[in-house]
Amino acid sequence: MIKKVLISFCIFILYTTNAMAQTNHQIQIIDIKKGKVIKNVQKNPDLQQEVEKFLEGIAGVYVKMNPYPNNGFVIKIPLEPTVMVKNQWFNDLVDEVMIIFPVQENPYLLVFDNENQPYFFKFQGNTSKFLGLLNFKP
Repeated sequence: MIKKVLISFCIFILYTTNAMAQTNHQIQIIDIKKGKVIKNVQKNPDLQQEVEKFLEGIAGVYVKMNPYPNNGFVIKIPLEPTVMVKNQWFNDLVDEVMIIFPVQENPYLLVFDNENQPYFFKFQGNTSKFLGLLNFKP
């Protein structure tokens, strides 16, 4: 079951990556239920800095049978330059972060290692400030 969900999610991400190749320097906000990008935001240093704080604030592995919710939104953020994340759960360069905002839970991070293995993490950070910088109100 988990493998099916992860495979479906990876296919979704590959689809949105290929379909939006021209926007790879933009942050994408994706509605999970609709399965499509609802907003593109031009990346800037303030947004990158906030995401780096989230990566520094990784507080543990997000463990749930189905890590990908049926409802909510995902914010897909390309990182340039890449960011080295080194903690007890992950040690690799990260060039893209996805912040998953389920409807009735705290947000969590999805990052991929250099072999494209997905990792879900709980984190500490002020997502309200980040959403304000995106000018996005869920």
